[in-house]
Amino acid sequence: MTEPTPRTAPLAPAPAPVATAVAYASAHALLNDPLTNKGTAFTLEERDRFGLHGWLPPHVLSLDEQINRRRHMLEGMESDFHRYAFLRELQDTNEILFHALVQSDLPMMLPLVYTPTVGEGCEKFSQIFRRPRGLFLGWPNRHRIRTILADPALDRVKVIVVSDGERILGLGDQGAGGMGIPIGKLALYTACAGFHPAEVLPILLDAGTDNQARLADPLYIGWHAPRVRGAEYDAFIEEFVAAVIERFPGVLLQWEDFAGKNAYDLLARYRHRLLSFNDDIQGTAATATGSLLAAVRTTGIRLSAHRIVLYGVGAAGSGIAEMLVRAIMAEGLDETAARRCIWAIDRDGLILRDMPDLPPQQVGLARDPADVAAWPRFPQGTGNGRLGLEETIAEVRPTVLIGVSGQKGAFNEGVVRLMASLTERPVIFPLSNPITRAEADPADILAWSEGRAVVGTGSPFGTPGVTQVNNIYIFPGVGLGALASAAREVTETMFMAAARRLGELSAEPLGASPGLLPPITAVRWVAIQIAVAVAQQAVRDGVSSAPPEQISEAAIAAQMWHPTYP
Repeated sequence: MTEPTPRTAPLAPAPAPVATAVAYASAHALLNDPLTNKGTAFTLEERDRFGLHGWLPPHVLSLDEQINRRRHMLEGMESDFHRYAFLRELQDTNEILFHALVQSDLPMMLPLVYTPTVGEGCEKFSQIFRRPRGLFLGWPNRHRIRTILADPALDRVKVIVVSDGERILGLGDQGAGGMGIPIGKLALYTACAGFHPAEVLPILLDAGTDNQARLADPLYIGWHAPRVRGAEYDAFIEEFVAAVIERFPGVLLQWEDFAGKNAYDLLARYRHRLLSFNDDIQGTAATATGSLLAAVRTTGIRLSAHRIVLYGVGAAGSGIAEMLVRAIMAEGLDETAARRCIWAIDRDGLILRDMPDLPPQQVGLARDPADVAAWPRFPQGTGNGRLGLEETIAEVRPTVLIGVSGQKGAFNEGVVRLMASLTERPVIFPLSNPITRAEADPADILAWSEGRAVVGTGSPFGTPGVTQVNNIYIFPGVGLGALASAAREVTETMFMAAARRLGELSAEPLGASPGLLPPITAVRWVAIQIAVAVAQQAVRDGVSSAPPEQISEAAIAAQMWHPTYP
């Protein structure tokens, strides 16, 4: 019988202690840097080497076990906002685990990381702020932008998403809380296009806020001042752009959620000076156009033969309209005829040329008043005689209805039933985000149209047979293709190439249930397909300096990062 070891027996020799200040500093640095922290997945050998014993519980978990543990925690939470906050905290402590968890179940995770939950995340950003992520470049620190960007931790940056927080989804001015949008968009760049987390940088340009609730909130983390506008705002943006060009030559910059006029002005001013695009204008347009090209195949009618009513003509709506004009022209119509296929409605009703003070992006969409001279109008005093949605539908007899208005319930039962009475397969896209701003619930559209409508939504409703027309299908691939081709700028034809390729992908055999677009689980494959199309178009446009072998499907796929522990 073996005698038990006495309690007083000497312990087995321990590994030589690493007790220097440098070693302890290294241990803390590893655990506190989300790019190096592995948490309970640090092996015993690593714990010996880096002095991590005692700082971690003794049981070593694999990455898969960590994922399962976090999924179990997520499933027990009471709301998607709590899940969003939990995932944001995980991202700030262990990026590899965060991205591995996201990619383990994209249909579940993407709505938590971005739309629709990110909207509430932006509204409550100050409440859940724990650790810095990205850069807050505020007006009071405008003279320090170059110094801030000089940090060596930013040496690997390839993609920047920047917002000033003024037009967050359909929620309006959220000020510094708008940082949730760049953070979320760049999480999607990593999930879909395989950019390493060290290669992406979210930036919030804090020019103040006109949201009085934020200014009155002592917990609000942004600059407590009204928005800087006019020449001072322009100078602030110029200082930022000049510093980015100097610090990150060749970087891709994505403008995100700027208010309408600023969105257009900044895109026009800087698109030829640095590799950049506006996702609200161009990404939404390409996604909607690609989805519509897929949808019209189900109707058996060429795009140029459709009559389109566009409800909402801000940055997103006008971008969609202009890309649709180009897509229709590609089928043989001249520009005048192509524009006559589209009827645009904004807050003042159907856009007519005699309306005063039309924004520049709406001028090309305005109809001649003679086109509607014989139409019945609202009674005087109800809508001031403006032509509304139902009146326009009744007269135009459209086959396609697209909503980017941010007006919840605008596509009501009367609107949908009218559409369904005028065409056999109405195409209806309520694209506004978040769900609380959607023009209709897709289940209602299907019910009111007796199942005949072809439906695409901006938010994930989870309705069977309904495709989410999500920019995630476009912008990661556009960014990947632009960088792979070493493009000098992102041209409109590059976005059109992305839209056309997306419209083709729905027919690809993926073994998934039918839908306008490939399933969310295929977004990495989609990003590669879009990237190749965009890169090839960059070559045709003469804006690429990359060798041909660098823009093949295999070469682009080989660049993508996968979240695994080193």
